[in-house]
Amino acid sequence: MSLSGLLSVLKILFIGGIQQLFNKLTGKKSPPSAAGLTILCPIINGSCGQKSYAMQTRQYLQDMPLHEESPMAKVPNTYLCRFYVLNDVFYEGAPAVEEHLNSKYIVFSSNYYGDLDTYLTGMWEHAQEEVQKIWQHAVTFDRVQNAADFVAYIKRCQVNNSLFFNGSTGEPLEEQLKNLYLKQEFSRFVYEHQGLKPEELQCAFKAFIARTQPKNMSAPTWIAGAHKEIVKDS
Repeated sequence: MSLSGLLSVLKILFIGGIQQLFNKLTGKKSPPSAAGLTILCPIINGSCGQKSYAMQTRQYLQDMPLHEESPMAKVPNTYLCRFYVLNDVFYEGAPAVEEHLNSKYIVFSSNYYGDLDTYLTGMWEHAQEEVQKIWQHAVTFDRVQNAADFVAYIKRCQVNNSLFFNGSTGEPLEEQLKNLYLKQEFSRFVYEHQGLKPEELQCAFKAFIARTQPKNMSAPTWIAGAHKEIVKDS
């Protein structure tokens, strides 16, 4: 890359943002394709021993690891997600009518990239053990035997996302993690290489490109779910 090209990259970073930098380095532009998913799955009314099925489900969710250790970190293209058990609806007072749920519900909300069937299939394939434990006490989940069954089951429990907001660029998760990694590393590069002569700066930038591999989405990059700086090198 020429010195003028390097200066162009610097201008893009500070004026146009990291997404434009990523496109400049990789030569790739993808149309946004982000979506939201919300499901409510009724839990069987009953208990095993001293604990209700709803309590057992809640306990399992509370004990699940977080961040990069979360089973959802293994699911491709999960931007963010949340599980919880809904006990009942709140009575807001008159003139509302007081109503109550007949069951407690598993609520799963996710922001993801791509089409729903592919996303849910990936969820089954990469986190099947955890999926089965989370939904084991849900009504009719015992009929779910494979990925296709799981996709159909989740779709039956899906509710409309009327006010979906995606707080990211809408690119595949792999690209977003690479974006964040490049932003971090390029900011460090700029800080550490101030005042160099043009030919020295160009040489250093070539080494930066060789080390960070902008066109390689798999590595080096940030790890999905990480809450602090964790870089995947291979």
